[in-house]
Amino acid sequence: MKDDRTMIHALLSSRATAQRLALVVLLAALTGCASVKMPAPAPSAANAEKLRATKLVPAQVGSFKLAAGKPAEMDTTLGGLRGSSLSPAGGSFAGQLRDEIAAELTAAGLLDSKSKIVIEGQLTDSMVDAGMSTGKGRLAAKIQIKREGKTVFDKEVIAESTWESSFVGAIALPAAINQYGALYKTLVGKLFDDADFKRALASQ
Repeated sequence: MKDDRTMIHALLSSRATAQRLALVVLLAALTGCASVKMPAPAPSAANAEKLRATKLVPAQVGSFKLAAGKPAEMDTTLGGLRGSSLSPAGGSFAGQLRDEIAAELTAAGLLDSKSKIVIEGQLTDSMVDAGMSTGKGRLAAKIQIKREGKTVFDKEVIAESTWESSFVGAIALPAAINQYGALYKTLVGKLFDDADFKRALASQ
């Protein structure tokens, strides 16, 4: 019961934060270029239910970093927003994804800092384009799971989205920000749906 109340509170806080973020982006579009910071990750009901419906053992979340060979700015700032930019809550988009996974595991009671199962990741793509008619976004990461030091899961997980955009910045920018932010939950949801991920965290 306590876990349910905690998750509901987190979800309501996440909604309020998203509304404030949308207002900031709208004001930025009306007044000129601006840098907007993403809100801290919060669990989603859909992903929490996925985890609770599967008999998994707790895991810890390890290092998440930018993949080798990728430009450093990919991990710290996001263009494609008509002169405005989006930055991650903790200074790293790889870290944003890490915290997203940790938030979902925590809500499902599956995060354990002492677990011998470690989830790690490398950010391989992060982009958004608030186009004049069509917007698009992409988020990708190579996820590895190690169980007692042995790699039991190693896959790139990709989340993509396209949406109707507008030449009006006050419409296009909030939509692009929201769509990009939603990619994190989409990617994490795809990870949790993966049969190999479930096997990697299955009780033995």
